[in-house]
Amino acid sequence: MTDLYVAAGGGGDPIGTLIAARAITVDPDPPLIATYAWERPEVDPTHRPLGERDFTGLAHEAGGVAFTPATRARRPAGSTMPGLAGDLPARLLLLDPAQGLAGLARQIASMAEAAGGRVRVVDIGGDVLTHGDEPTLRSPFGDSLTLAACHLTGIPTTVYVAGPGLDGEIEQEALLERLAGGHPLTPGRDAASAAAPALAWHPSEASALWAAAVQGARGAVRTVGHTVDVTDVSPRLYHLPLERAIGHNPVARALLDERPATLDAAAALSHRITGIPGLAPERGRTTRAPRREPSTGRTAMPHRDEAMKLVREAAAGADHVTFRHAAGVLGLTWRDIPALRDVLDTHTPLLPLT
Repeated sequence: MTDLYVAAGGGGDPIGTLIAARAITVDPDPPLIATYAWERPEVDPTHRPLGERDFTGLAHEAGGVAFTPATRARRPAGSTMPGLAGDLPARLLLLDPAQGLAGLARQIASMAEAAGGRVRVVDIGGDVLTHGDEPTLRSPFGDSLTLAACHLTGIPTTVYVAGPGLDGEIEQEALLERLAGGHPLTPGRDAASAAAPALAWHPSEASALWAAAVQGARGAVRTVGHTVDVTDVSPRLYHLPLERAIGHNPVARALLDERPATLDAAAALSHRITGIPGLAPERGRTTRAPRREPSTGRTAMPHRDEAMKLVREAAAGADHVTFRHAAGVLGLTWRDIPALRDVLDTHTPLLPLT
C-alpha cells in the first residue's frame, strides 16, 4: 500500500513533489507521482496538456500509464517527462485531462485504488489556493482542475503547498493567511538533493527555488518575468484538507457546480471567472530577449566571466537567478542549461550572484 502523489500543475511540479514526498513519508520505495504533461512553450509548442496519444513508449502500470526514459513525445509536441522519469527516483504517471473533469477523476481514482492509499496533491508556490482575482495570477486552471477531480474521486485527499509565494502568483503574506492554523513540515537537505539530477537540466523555476530554499538559499531571485524573495518561510511545506483548499478556489468550486464535459469547456469556465485563458501560455510569462546574438548553427557558449557579467547586469541587483533566466539572457535555450552550469562551475539549484 502506498499513497498517490499528484503534482498539481504539471511542468516541473513533479520535481518539487518528489521533495515533498521525501518530507511527508519515510517509505523507502519510490513515490508514485501523477502529473500532467503540460509544459512551457519553449518545451512544447502545442500549448495544451499532452495525452496518451501524444507519446510513444508509455508503460501500463499502477492503474494508469507511466513515463519511462524510453518514452517519446510525438512531434510537434515536446515533453520533459521522459527525462524526469530517468532522473527522479519516482514513478511518474500521466494525467490526461482531454476527457474532461469526469475523465480526469476516473484516472486519479484508478491510480489511487491501485496504490491502495490516500491522495496527496502537491502545489509548488500556492496558486492552488487562488481566489481568482490576484493581480499577479497567471495560470490557475490546471491546479483548479486537479482539486475538482480529486473531490469527485471521493478518496481522502490532502493538499500541500510548498514554498508559499515562490511561483510569483500570489503574495507570500496572503498565502500564509490562507494557510493559518497548520503545522508545516520542513524537508531536509537530503530531500532536495534527491532532485538534483533533474534540476541539473530541467527549466523549472518554482521547484528550483524551493529546492534552493530547502538547502539554505535566501534573498532576491530573478526569474523569467519577475523577482521572488526567498525567505525563512520558503522551505516550508504546508498542508490542509481538500475541502478547505476548494473553499478558497472559485474555479474549482465552479467546475464542481457545472461539471463541464470537455477540457475546452472547463478551460472556458476558468477563463470566465479569472479572465485568464486556461489553455494559453501563462499570462505575463514571456522569455526575456537575449542579450547576445546566437551564432549560426549551434549557439555559442560564452566564457564564464562574460556570462556572469551579462547575467548580473540583467539581474537588477538580485542575489540569485534561475538557470532558465540566465539561459535566456545569454541567448541560450533551456537545453543549454547543463553546458551553462559546466561553464559557470555551479551545480546548485540557483545561480548565486553574491
